[in-house]
Amino acid sequence: MKVIIWFRTKGEVMAKRMFLMLGVTAVLLTALGFIKFKQVQSAVQAASFQPPPEAVTSLVVKREVWPSTTAVIGTVEAVRGVMVSADLPGSVARINFDSGKSVRAGDVLVELDTRQERAQLAALEAQRDLAKLNFGRMEQLVKQGVISRMEYDQATAQQRQTEANVGEIRATIERKTIRAPFSGTLGIRKVNLGQYLSAGSPVVQLQALNPIYVDFGLPQQALGQVRVGRNLLVTSDDLGGKSFTGRVTALDSVVDEATRNVQVQATLANPEGKLQPGMFVQVEVVLGASRPVITLPASAISYAPYGDSVYVITDLKDPKGQTYRGVRQQFVKVEGSRGDQVAVVSGLNPGDEVVTSGVFKLRNGAAVQVNNKVQPGNSPAPKPEDS
Repeated sequence: MKVIIWFRTKGEVMAKRMFLMLGVTAVLLTALGFIKFKQVQSAVQAASFQPPPEAVTSLVVKREVWPSTTAVIGTVEAVRGVMVSADLPGSVARINFDSGKSVRAGDVLVELDTRQERAQLAALEAQRDLAKLNFGRMEQLVKQGVISRMEYDQATAQQRQTEANVGEIRATIERKTIRAPFSGTLGIRKVNLGQYLSAGSPVVQLQALNPIYVDFGLPQQALGQVRVGRNLLVTSDDLGGKSFTGRVTALDSVVDEATRNVQVQATLANPEGKLQPGMFVQVEVVLGASRPVITLPASAISYAPYGDSVYVITDLKDPKGQTYRGVRQQFVKVEGSRGDQVAVVSGLNPGDEVVTSGVFKLRNGAAVQVNNKVQPGNSPAPKPEDS
């Protein structure tokens, strides 16, 4: 009887252990399930979480009419510009100009020493006068038959030779008087009194500044739209944004093989001489008829290799179905700029509200809060305060 009781007690213990293990396993499974449930619940809550709205500025766009233009960099060139130089060698005897002054065509700038040439001129003029007297006598004698025709011809040749010698020495003296070849503005003097000049030695720069040329290059695609007579606008930041109007006066006959650009020359009025040869300027050339565009500040455009885009503010709905002010990314096509503005030719409609600043921190569907107390620059002709 004792042995039987002991076996029953061992079976009960094993059953209790089994039930305990099953209970622990059930508790563990329940705990793991609860933890997983909490994780899923947290994930769902995180997915439905909306970050606070981003502060941005905005602009309701409208359509404007812009002339079809292109902006390039040009170089100012003088219509006529030379380095005045010595034609013949000699010593500087007199300087008749000041650096930077305006002169007229024919004004004497420098006189070289011509004392030797003038002495030679006096001797040659005496020979000429004597030859002229001899020729007059020979002419009478040949008519009277006293001398032969050959002697008369020799006197004629001698008289003409002396005239030529006088003309040659006078030309030499004239060539040693350096004159302004045309009206213009002088540069800095490069000679001094008493200095010996060789033939070709520089004396002073001379530039005609009114009118003046502006040379620039245009891509070959624009050749069909550029014509002689087209108007253009030239500006320079170095002149406080002052603008000059002109027109195209010449197109080169070849396209540069390296750049595929064609050189264009424009002529501008420059009465005050503000534009100087060698300056670089901004050139805006009219290529065709005006076109309707939508203008935006440059800060509104998000540039990327796969396409340029803007953010349009509109009413969106969150996962709970609630409406909020958010943005959607809209790809656009831009062509040209003017001052602070960029021209959008497709992708937007008049009346769209577009983010103008803060686009770098936005994403598609982001909530925004508009604050237009401070707006980015949006002027077609900005004037910086430090200009």
